[in-house]
Amino acid sequence: MKQYLIYFAQSFPNFRRAELESLADLYNIPLHVSHCSEDSPFLIVDLENDDQAKKLIHRSILTRSIYELWGYGKNYNELHSSVKTKCNEFDKYKNVSFKFDFESFKGGVKSNNAKAELIESFSYLAFEGKIDLKNPQEIFTVLEEYRPHGMEIAEIPINLWFGRLIQTSARQNKIVEKYDLKKRKYIGTTSFESELSLITCNLGQVQPGKLTYDPFTGTGSFLVTAAYFGALVIGSDIDVRMLQGKKNCNIISNFKQYNTLDKFIDVLTMDFTHNALRCNFSIDNIICDPPYGVREGLRVLGAKNPEKAEGRKNNVINGEIAYLRRDFIPPKKPYQLSSLLDDLLNFANNRLPIGGRLAFWMPTANDDFQEHLIPQHEKLELLYCLEQEFQKWSRRLLVYVKRNENYIGITSNGLKTENIKQFRDRYFKGFSERSR
Repeated sequence: MKQYLIYFAQSFPNFRRAELESLADLYNIPLHVSHCSEDSPFLIVDLENDDQAKKLIHRSILTRSIYELWGYGKNYNELHSSVKTKCNEFDKYKNVSFKFDFESFKGGVKSNNAKAELIESFSYLAFEGKIDLKNPQEIFTVLEEYRPHGMEIAEIPINLWFGRLIQTSARQNKIVEKYDLKKRKYIGTTSFESELSLITCNLGQVQPGKLTYDPFTGTGSFLVTAAYFGALVIGSDIDVRMLQGKKNCNIISNFKQYNTLDKFIDVLTMDFTHNALRCNFSIDNIICDPPYGVREGLRVLGAKNPEKAEGRKNNVINGEIAYLRRDFIPPKKPYQLSSLLDDLLNFANNRLPIGGRLAFWMPTANDDFQEHLIPQHEKLELLYCLEQEFQKWSRRLLVYVKRNENYIGITSNGLKTENIKQFRDRYFKGFSERSR
């Protein structure tokens, strides 16, 4: 085993470990990250070789890069001593073209003279290859971690590393910026932000050639990012207006924009609770953001007043029964989020293969949340409950995996208990009323 250094991005630190573990599991890479800390952007891991390091990081959204670790120290004397103990292992790089790079966390920018002086301090490595600043074969990097005190800029690093760059992440290759909603052709009020959409796909283990389904498609945010990862995508939504878009701008416009139209299967106008996909239609993973009734009330097909609807069943318009007309808009009735999530977990259990993942977002009021509120299914193991906190409420990314017949979990849904107020009601009251 060899030591590698991961350098994280400063974004959603509480999601780091989950993404790394999910990617490691996806590529069958043994990985132990129990020591991963939200307080530091650096993490040392043990891997078998560079190929594992590349697979682990190349599609990551929450990391910046990974390095083969050559040395570590609390100061430069310790760092050089550490590197020198391994000098014999680096002979194979003596004649490659190379350059030195510097990464600093919470530290000041070094002058060119300071950089040159640091580079010279590594002269004992005796590299004989050409210095190439544009297209080097290898990039050797000094990484520094500082700890500022208040508003003062720290001048002395607390940790130092030296390593050989192995792989930069998808994030470093500007994928988050590429999929930014501000640059997307077709969006709406429910469009999900690009960064968390990409992260959700990683935790859901979306992968090339597999089928990803979003039952609450909206403007297709999750389908678009799933297609980036190479998945074949299909979606559905009860609101045909979202799927159709306006004029010549719709969900398909986004796939054309990102050159992933070959990954797009279709989107269906369909109430998820009356799912029309055939029972043997195989789905590899389900990624979604269920409607929880903030922008509009949560509704499904059905009549709020069945007796009244029955009386209108045979209404005739221009000689044609109303509900058989192409322009017929079926009635909708209110639905509870707790019931919808039960439907979602049952659907996932019935459709996912063993090892398939369900990843969805669930809102909670901060003063109401308890662990028992998380919906559970006896054949779906809850892997992660990750929180994105706002002021008085949060949304949680819940990630489940389908287990085989030997797994016996619990089936529960604490959202159904009578003492839990509806999220929509509390949201519009500013969460001023606590549940009683």
